Amino acid sequence: MATEYESILCVKNEVFVYKIPPRPSNRGYRAADWRLDQHDWKGRLRVVAKGNDCIIKLEDKTSGELFAKCPVDAYPGIAVEAVMDSSRYFVIRLMDENGRTAFIGIGFADRGDSFDFNVALQDHFKWVKQSKKFEEEEKKAAVDPGPKLDLSLKEGQTIKINIGSKKSSTGVARPKPTGQVGFLPPPPGSKIPTLTPPPGQAGQTQPQQPAQQASHNFFAAAPPQPQEQPSSTGGTSDWGDFTSAGNQDSKNSGWVQF
Repeated sequence: MATEYESILCVKNEVFVYKIPPRPSNRGYRAADWRLDQHDWKGRLRVVAKGNDCIIKLEDKTSGELFAKCPVDAYPGIAVEAVMDSSRYFVIRLMDENGRTAFIGIGFADRGDSFDFNVALQDHFKWVKQSKKFEEEEKKAAVDPGPKLDLSLKEGQTIKINIGSKKSSTGVARPKPTGQVGFLPPPPGSKIPTLTPPPGQAGQTQPQQPAQQASHNFFAAAPPQPQEQPSSTGGTSDWGDFTSAGNQDSKNSGWVQF
């Protein structure tokens, strides 16, 4: 069994104790019937709990010596009762070790202290009520656990699993990857690879046109010229005939010599 510890629910360093007259016939207590200007004892009040038990202890403020105690079995109840004409005064039932009881009045100088005292008792017995309800539900579940859920497959039953392509959040099936990977740019400082020219064109280079021809685009509408055979007497240059022809007709034609 788990060990129960004593917890402190409320502490008020100043409480006044009064001797009260006998209870009237059917109506409640009234603080106006007490001698409020002449209290019989003043000290500290503590509300402690141990499990479901709750005790109000009146102690000396300096030494902590117990003056009286009030076991509380229910609230509101006969053990603690509020007066009819004030929210700062209560009537509590004291009980000694021999079981003898006595009723006294207690009061607080501040209404906030009486409010804290009242709320501490209410919260404790609310917790006791919920704990008892929870224990009853556990006992009921242990006695009658209810029908068990049978998730086993019956004879002839099968399970069908549909494994398809994953869908995105919009409900459209994602295309399957083709395995192709895009080309990434080379890292900084690396040599960019170049394409190797086809065989037979490694030594050929295109002649560069003069800047004047490129700007006027003279050859855009010119018909293709037949290729002339080099003369047997020409030199080693393949452009000898074109040069000589250009020298003869350069003055009368609109073609530019090149």
